[in-house]
Amino acid sequence: MENMDMENAKWYVLHTYSGYENVAKENLEQMALNYGLTNRIFDVVIPMEDVIEEKKGKKVLVQKKLMPGYLLVKMIYGDDIWHNVTRTRGITGFTGPKGRPLDLTPEEVQRLRLEKIKVELDLAEGDKVEIIDGPLNTMIGEIVSIATNENQEQESRAKVKVEMFGRETVVDLDYSQLRKIKD
Repeated sequence: MENMDMENAKWYVLHTYSGYENVAKENLEQMALNYGLTNRIFDVVIPMEDVIEEKKGKKVLVQKKLMPGYLLVKMIYGDDIWHNVTRTRGITGFTGPKGRPLDLTPEEVQRLRLEKIKVELDLAEGDKVEIIDGPLNTMIGEIVSIATNENQEQESRAKVKVEMFGRETVVDLDYSQLRKIKD
C-alpha cells in the first residue's frame, strides 16, 4: 500500500522564515509523526549544493543552501493536509497561486536531484572518469572505490581521486555526475 501511495506523491515547495529551514524541517517531520501523516508526507529536503570556498587561505568544498527560505516536501496533497502543513511552526506557506500548492515538474525534480536516477555505468577501480556535473565539472579523475550496500549491490556512488588545489583529493560522487573515459 505504502509504495502505491509513494508513487502518487509529488514534490512541493514550502516557504519558511529565512535561516529557520532546519527548524521548519524538524517541525514538519514531527507534525507528520504526531498526526499520523507519515503515509502522506514522505520526504522533507533542504536543497543544498556543493561549492568551493576559500577559508584561511585554503580552498575547501562546503555545502550551501541552494534556495534559502525554502523546503521541498514529497507528499500526497489534499485540502485536509494543507492546514497541518501551513500551521507548522517555521513554515509560512506553500509556493503557488494564492498560497495553494503547485507541484514541481519532472524536469524541476531532476534538476534539483530530488529523485535518485538509476544510472547504468560499468565502472571499476582504476577507471578514468570525467566529472560532468557539480562544482568539479570537467575535472578528470580515477575511481578509487565503488560504494556497496548490505546486499552487495552497487549503489551508484563512487569515490574518485582528482587533483585539486595542487594535491590529490578523494571525492564521493554519484554515477549521474560521471562519464567513463575510454582508453
